[in-house]
Amino acid sequence: MDFMKKGAIYAFATSFITLLPQIAVAEPYQTVVLQGLDKVTARVSTIEAPLGDTITFGTLEIIARHCDKRPPEETPESTAFLDIWEVRPLEPAKSIFRGWMFASSPALNALEHPVYDVWVLDCKNKIEAPAEEMKKEEAPAGEAPK
Repeated sequence: MDFMKKGAIYAFATSFITLLPQIAVAEPYQTVVLQGLDKVTARVSTIEAPLGDTITFGTLEIIARHCDKRPPEETPESTAFLDIWEVRPLEPAKSIFRGWMFASSPALNALEHPVYDVWVLDCKNKIEAPAEEMKKEEAPAGEAPK
């Protein structure tokens, strides 16, 4: 291949790569905001589930394992990994859902239960990266962190 062809290919490749949209990485959060519907009473409840804590909604126990959200400049999307168990008196707990739920598409991977619906609304309380926390701690008194 001669020098001109290589130069043209290189110019095309670099211009193509710079035109690609930047890939945004979802940021982790500490709390999942869920909404639950009791189909018997038609009552809708907003539930805040900190990661790792067991939250009770009716006969359900919900444990949020992970929650992340895209940055504001991207298409909105919050995703959460949940474990949901049904606990009834005098019966062993039964796992009824384990997986990812998506705020933008609640029906994509929904909880199937005759009495309750649960879906993800949002994530809140962003988890600060260790480097960002260290920058805040290292800032001299009287100066704003960088």
